Amino acid sequence: MRIVVSGSIAYDYLMSFPGRFTDQIIPEKLTRLSVSFLVDDMVRQRGGTAANIAYSLKLLGGDPILLGTVGQDFGDYAAWLQENGIRTDHIVEIPHKFTASFFVSTDEEQNQIANFYAGAMSDCKEISLADRGLTDADVVIISPNDPQAMINYATECRDLGIPFAYDPSQQTARLTGEALRASIPGAGWLMVNDYEFEVILQKTGWAKEQILREVGTLIVTEGRVGSYICCNGEEFKIPVAPPQQRVAEPTGVGDAYRGAFFAAHSAGLPVDVCGRVGALCATYVLEQVGTTNHRFTPQEFVQRYEESFGEALVWGERV
Repeated sequence: MRIVVSGSIAYDYLMSFPGRFTDQIIPEKLTRLSVSFLVDDMVRQRGGTAANIAYSLKLLGGDPILLGTVGQDFGDYAAWLQENGIRTDHIVEIPHKFTASFFVSTDEEQNQIANFYAGAMSDCKEISLADRGLTDADVVIISPNDPQAMINYATECRDLGIPFAYDPSQQTARLTGEALRASIPGAGWLMVNDYEFEVILQKTGWAKEQILREVGTLIVTEGRVGSYICCNGEEFKIPVAPPQQRVAEPTGVGDAYRGAFFAAHSAGLPVDVCGRVGALCATYVLEQVGTTNHRFTPQEFVQRYEESFGEALVWGERV
């Protein structure tokens, strides 16, 4: 299956705060918030939602096509992608700009405060599927990107009849109700977490029932609770896969879920199995610092799936 993954390709700066953010915030002073958090450590990792999704998709046998824009500092990242077998021929370098950067602090309860610098990503709105010869894609995943680029890709997919997954994620806060109402309809899949879903309902003025009429499949992740998938009038509850190691850092778990979900989808697995495959891949990320530091062989993944969910995973020749 020819899967195009559009979205951010970025460097992640991950910081750990040895306390709870909520202990440092005075509710009565939220209108004049001024808070500084002294963190214990910081690491720079390769990230960006599109690259994260593509990495997990590749681990599970897919051959994703990354579509995005990067800056002049991307050389080491490009080499790493190529070493891991991920195509870079549709990544466009923007001269005189820097690659997008994500700065996030995580407290001891896995709460996060983040900022994102767009950099070269802001030029993605000038790049179309048609420009890159990608109109024959089987699926386009529209993950967080320049907001106008996300709208453009959704429109282009509808015009070309290409099935697409809409994953506004961190850009839900930036997208207006009008933009969301213009982007969501016609999506084969809408993928959000529970908080983002509530924001979408509020901004669009739609009820959940309206969302279900506009999209083929609704996937909502709920952190430690798991996730649920609404498809063809049914709702599937997807549990989390229990960690086998110390929980390290949650950045990128949603991206791993998405990449693994579409790897399973491309293998023809039922939607609830796709969700459990996604949940397990997300747990692999939760056990590591960084969004693309998880590793497993196909055999290890199948064995852990069976241990986690008590059922066999049959995936043909891929896994």
